[in-house]
Amino acid sequence: MVILNACIAIAAVLLLIIWLRVEPVIALVAGSLYLGLSSGVGLNGTVEAIAGGFGEIMAEVGLLVGFGVLIGALMHALGALQGLVRLLLRLLGARRLPYAMSAALTTLFPSIYVDVQLVLASPLARSAAPAVGRHGLPLLAGSLTTGILVGYVFVIPGLGTLSIAGLLDIPLGTMLVFGLVVGPLTAVLTTFLFALILRAGFWKPETDEHETEALRATEEAAEESGPPESTPPLVVTLLPILVPLVMIAFGAIAEAAGFANAVTAFVGNAVFALFVGLVGAYLLSRTSLGRDSTDEAISRGLNTTGQILLITGVGGSLGAVIGATDLADVLGDLFSAEAGAPVVVTVLLAWFIAALLHFAIGSISVAAIAAAGIITPVLGSLDVAPVVVGLAIGAGALFALQVNSNFFWMFQSLLGISTKGALKALTFVTALASVVSLPIIIVLGLLVPA
Repeated sequence: MVILNACIAIAAVLLLIIWLRVEPVIALVAGSLYLGLSSGVGLNGTVEAIAGGFGEIMAEVGLLVGFGVLIGALMHALGALQGLVRLLLRLLGARRLPYAMSAALTTLFPSIYVDVQLVLASPLARSAAPAVGRHGLPLLAGSLTTGILVGYVFVIPGLGTLSIAGLLDIPLGTMLVFGLVVGPLTAVLTTFLFALILRAGFWKPETDEHETEALRATEEAAEESGPPESTPPLVVTLLPILVPLVMIAFGAIAEAAGFANAVTAFVGNAVFALFVGLVGAYLLSRTSLGRDSTDEAISRGLNTTGQILLITGVGGSLGAVIGATDLADVLGDLFSAEAGAPVVVTVLLAWFIAALLHFAIGSISVAAIAAAGIITPVLGSLDVAPVVVGLAIGAGALFALQVNSNFFWMFQSLLGISTKGALKALTFVTALASVVSLPIIIVLGLLVPA
């Protein structure tokens, strides 16, 4: 009966979000209430689980998400992304740009909101497309897809990654190390495979490209509103992202190498590291842009932070309600492997749950949070390292972003392609990246002890 109730709860959440267009927060709480009450948790027990789960996840990731979003807002204001892409174009040439762009977006900019990355990078991609070659536009569109969204689910401080790590209680240093292996490798391999597929005639310019007056106006505005002349050199502008990554990695290396102490733990603490990055970004912005522009960027970041924290916290509530039911034992049986292949089965099941949720809901973050909430109660019974399960969830949540996502329509309009073109350069590419990452994650699962 608990399986039936869980299926009804999840189906109800999907129905509310997709068909009735109810806000995900309301839908997730409603699903949590139904599951708790129908599974014998009780009136008070259900409410307490919802509140307690929200509080627990906020304690885990609240400051991390807040600091990461604010860093992203300030980096946006400083024009760091535009500067990096221009540098790559100048140093590497147009033909290497798709690979460099996908790797750089995945590694260096996962803290910036995905829609901001898209708005900033799409005019640059379109302008560089003719130099890349015959398939320049679709290839650069695909590299933007992989760079932006792969970083979002695999690399710290990507918001999807932070949510998964928090819900599964994975140390951020561990998530950072493994994410920096899976993320860039997935992005570059996906870009390479997509380039081969394009050469085989996958792209039809006459039906897949569709430039509009609005797009041309957007490009002109982007060219006219470049970063302020007072912006610091690019290497300095990137420090608020690079320094926290180095600090977190240092803490993880110190622990793995056996020379960890109070000082290394403090330096490598993710909250402290991101706070250092935030202070650095704030000082750079105040110095370069002035107080008014800095305050405006901070205000935009704070507005976004509230939305992200609420949906993240409610995802924790769903996980707490699941933990209060008997569903943990049932899911534990589902994740128990037969035929001597527990890692493969576990990774595939975690991937499938997240992929199904994302394909239905249209939100990578909601799918990742919901899948992590479902799997968290049985994580201790799995014979797979939690970080591998987290990566599998991220890979599944990446699968086939399509027409029920606002990002899809932004992508179509900003890149100057048709709906059919967006299905190829976005939906197909995210599905490809999701599948490409699976063998990498399975290999890690076989090598990393649980």
